[in-house]
Amino acid sequence: MRKLAAVLIWMVSCCLAYAQKLGPLTNIARIKDAVSRRAASYSREGAYIDAVPLKAGQTMTLMESDRPGLVTHLWMTIHSPSPDHLRELVLRMYWDGESTPSVESPLGDFFGTGFAQYHSWHSLPLAVQGKALTCYFPMPFSSHARITLTNDGEKDVTYLFYQVDYEEYPDATPVKDLGRFHALWRRENPTHAVPAEVSKRVNMSDKDNYLFVDTTGRGQFVGVVLSVQGFSSGWWGEGDDMFFVDGEKYPPAVHGTGLEDYFGSAWGFREEFNYPFSGYSRKGNDDGTGLHTMYRFHLQDPVHFQKSLRASIEHGHANSHADDFSSVAYWYQTEPHQPFPPLLPLQKRLPNRAWKIEVLKEEMPD
Repeated sequence: MRKLAAVLIWMVSCCLAYAQKLGPLTNIARIKDAVSRRAASYSREGAYIDAVPLKAGQTMTLMESDRPGLVTHLWMTIHSPSPDHLRELVLRMYWDGESTPSVESPLGDFFGTGFAQYHSWHSLPLAVQGKALTCYFPMPFSSHARITLTNDGEKDVTYLFYQVDYEEYPDATPVKDLGRFHALWRRENPTHAVPAEVSKRVNMSDKDNYLFVDTTGRGQFVGVVLSVQGFSSGWWGEGDDMFFVDGEKYPPAVHGTGLEDYFGSAWGFREEFNYPFSGYSRKGNDDGTGLHTMYRFHLQDPVHFQKSLRASIEHGHANSHADDFSSVAYWYQTEPHQPFPPLLPLQKRLPNRAWKIEVLKEEMPD
């Protein structure tokens, strides 16, 4: 009995030691050889309004560093006369002197609020509260970092408030083995619905799936925010997620069981929920029409790839639905990265103002 108790005590001690070594809060106790910096819009004259304007057509550099470092926090809020400014403003990030961005997304979508509308939600790495946009994804760089914001709209942004917190290091040792942060916005409006007589309601590839990202290099996929505007009543879920790693053939090693399953729900979506790693942050109409947003962050279970990754999801079972799908995928990888497809022009980024509801036989699940 004493021997068993000793073994149990030893096991508990090992677990505690492991938790202390690798626990999520451990890093706040580790003293670093680092300098804290903040790039912000505060008034250099000490005035009341700590904001800057962003004129139509202007690109502004929000943060730039020529030292090794790590971006730790982004926060923004905007006052603009344009109702579509969250899709008109484009966020880009460049690491280590690269000529093409590693991050390229309309501002609102990057922070997880789609359709050019503010919608409060929260997760571990991203949150929106009212008109406050927050990001905690760590973003390392070894020699240079530049973050820009471009106004593709026709109206000036009256007030742009922002803070970019980052650390600078004496050398690149702290970030030597870290991947570079990437984020890519995509949209299909509408997705192509495969007729049942063609698909036979069977899908044995990702050919017609909605694509999150297709990249080459070595890294790990860490999450996606997906926004769906349902154009017709009926269920656009049941779409399997598929991760093709390093050029593998169907079926991939990482293959899911349904769209709502992937985003942390089951038997459809019943109500909004916001958890650290997954959620259904915006609920549209019960019949599937309207505006819906969901997210899944692989912070505990990243999808690793050594050569390439192609991540996608079906839109409806066997890609049976034609709706507006847009997403931001987030991942880390080594540089140089594969250049992104050209960002859609502004008119193809704007939200749908009206749509005709068509009733389908397939209803939302009970």
